[in-house]
Amino acid sequence: MKRLLITLFVLFSCLGAFAQVATNVQYATSATDAYIQERCKLDVYAPEGAKDLPVVVWFHGGGLTSGDKRSIPRDLLQSGYVVISANYRLIPKGTIANCIEDATAAVAWAFRHAEEYGGSPEKIFLSGHSAGGYLIDMVGLDKHWLAAHGIDADRVAGLIPFSGQVLTHYAHRQTLGMTPYQPMIDEYAPLSFVRADAPPIVIISGDRNLELYGRYEETAYFWRLFQMVGHPDATIYELQGFTHGNMADPAVQILRDNIRRILRK
Repeated sequence: MKRLLITLFVLFSCLGAFAQVATNVQYATSATDAYIQERCKLDVYAPEGAKDLPVVVWFHGGGLTSGDKRSIPRDLLQSGYVVISANYRLIPKGTIANCIEDATAAVAWAFRHAEEYGGSPEKIFLSGHSAGGYLIDMVGLDKHWLAAHGIDADRVAGLIPFSGQVLTHYAHRQTLGMTPYQPMIDEYAPLSFVRADAPPIVIISGDRNLELYGRYEETAYFWRLFQMVGHPDATIYELQGFTHGNMADPAVQILRDNIRRILRK
């Protein structure tokens, strides 16, 4: 009984310091598309008394075909940031363009509303696991997506993908009759938009021998291209011993360390 009371005290102490301050906020609307109304929602988490804090806009994984905004690494929620976690339309009910459009709209919402929740629009970082990592790379590197919302993608403080696909995403390739083992690089591939003037990027992968579909080698080439074009702040990490599925939790410490480093600059 004593152990239970101690556990409950610790749990409620943690929850008291960090709250979900907004739930199911509609960040995009449509009078004709019920799927937009269903999926284009986000949640906001913030520490008590938040003011001028870094903001992490987070996108869940699930291969662009499943997943939910409540899938957030616990340590991220306890990092002292404003965290905005968004759902987005999924394949096959939506298209890959819909997925990216929605992620972009959620990021644009964060720029417009971060201050209302104690965040700074000048400290907005994008992160996500797997499909979420893919989406933030597309939003932050291909500038035309945010430009449609009147926002320069270079205002993003940093991109921190967790095991994100950088080829054209395999879920889209499967709609074209391809397998995950057939690579393609087109307008839906982050590799197509590597540029020297992109925001700082921190690329994190699981163990190269345990990752999904050669994801480490894929992202290592991504990182190498940033070096070749002269990007001043691109780093890569391999989390040895961690799989694609369990690498997100330890990756949060790398995220925190690099947010501090980038903001010091």
